[in-house]
Amino acid sequence: MSTTQSERLRELLEPLVASQGLDLEEIAVDSVGRRRVLSVVVDSDTGADLDRIADVSRALSAKLDETDAMGEGEYTLEVGTPGAERALTQHRHYVRATDRLVRFQLHEGGELVARILAVDEDGLDLEVPGVKGRKPTTRRLPFGDIDKARVQVEFNRKDAEGAQDIDSKSDNKTEEEEA
Repeated sequence: MSTTQSERLRELLEPLVASQGLDLEEIAVDSVGRRRVLSVVVDSDTGADLDRIADVSRALSAKLDETDAMGEGEYTLEVGTPGAERALTQHRHYVRATDRLVRFQLHEGGELVARILAVDEDGLDLEVPGVKGRKPTTRRLPFGDIDKARVQVEFNRKDAEGAQDIDSKSDNKTEEEEA
């Protein structure tokens, strides 16, 4: 995809995505055989549920049908949210990842895995997990020290919020489960 087409698609679609209360995170056009696939990634501070994704997908589809932004050939539109292990590239991504575990690649060549506690204009306040029974420590990480950052998936986080979620789920048994 040429830069011109990418810029044109972003200019066309970004206001429409914003009108739906979402941020346009990414646009990609890939060729799959004879077909092209336009992938649009959207997100917001409060997340994007399936209804919001469906609404924005319909709006984008209608807008693209009105224009020649994708040219004459057939294409498929895919609208989704960033994956669970999303890369953090903008300030708002770090804000949205507050309380999440993140793997940082540092400019100095090191690596750090820590939980984001707070985000401001200059950097992050982190909680670095303790090793071998030691207590977690806090650390300040300026944005300038970060080369790459990616959210990590946690399956067994043990905290008050997670425990509460597990307890509330166990109380919501169906009639089949109780029988």
